[in-house]
Amino acid sequence: MLFSFISFLENEKRASPHTVLAYRRDLETFIDFLRTAFGMENPEEAQHAEIRAWMVDLIEEGHSVATVNRKMATLRSFYKFLLKSEIISRDPTFKIQSLKKGRKLPAFIQEKEMVDLLREANFNPDFEGQRDRMVMEILYLTGMRLSELIGLKWNAVDLGNAQIKVLGKGKKYRIIPISLGLQKNIISYQKVFKETFSLLDENDYFIVKLNRRAAYPMMIYRIVRKYLEIFVQTTKKSPHLMRHTFATHLLNKGADLNAVKDLLGHSSLAATQVYTHNSIEKLKAVYEQAHPKA
Repeated sequence: MLFSFISFLENEKRASPHTVLAYRRDLETFIDFLRTAFGMENPEEAQHAEIRAWMVDLIEEGHSVATVNRKMATLRSFYKFLLKSEIISRDPTFKIQSLKKGRKLPAFIQEKEMVDLLREANFNPDFEGQRDRMVMEILYLTGMRLSELIGLKWNAVDLGNAQIKVLGKGKKYRIIPISLGLQKNIISYQKVFKETFSLLDENDYFIVKLNRRAAYPMMIYRIVRKYLEIFVQTTKKSPHLMRHTFATHLLNKGADLNAVKDLLGHSSLAATQVYTHNSIEKLKAVYEQAHPKA
């Protein structure tokens, strides 16, 4: 039946080779478990108890919640296939529930570290140095995604109205206000850009390589890592860390959650609420320190 299921995935579901391989490995592991633990040769004989036992075994082996849930999803697909093929009369995975994932709190950079970085980092006065400064400032001061920064063009930077128009997920535009300090640094960067490339076309990408072509993800990663490694005590050093930091610092200073949601370009408030943990912890500390009955 394993062969029939794999054939079904390849020919009818048109699953990718990667998906087919993952399903095959999961099922072969499950079959080995049935044979070793229960002396059961055929997976179609397994019931809820055997599947649940495998789930427990995976957890005890130290597999992540995501991995266990993926393997359970493989079994659900397999037994749904057997049920549809009338090989079995009941689906043994019917009452198997996915494990709940503990939501990871986003890492962020402490305010002092971020201020020290932007104030004390040695950004060279040439084009590459000023471009690197702009990468670090834009990511931290606007909360842009990596893809949004790479796709940003000069015609979206409105210095007159102190705002930037960003094309985000789902091809939705949003407006991000920029501070006076960032405006001044953009003007300085604009000057160096014009000097380096003789002129500035409104359709030019905002962040470019020395050959004037658009930046690429690994290039931005390298820039961010270069400066974070000097000033920041954290293992994670990525452009997305800057976005987390932007949101966390705003909320720590009392920014409205809905406003932060709009600035980040989140489609739902639930995605933004994960950042409130840090501000709530800060409020708890203030309460415990200041309230006479705390």
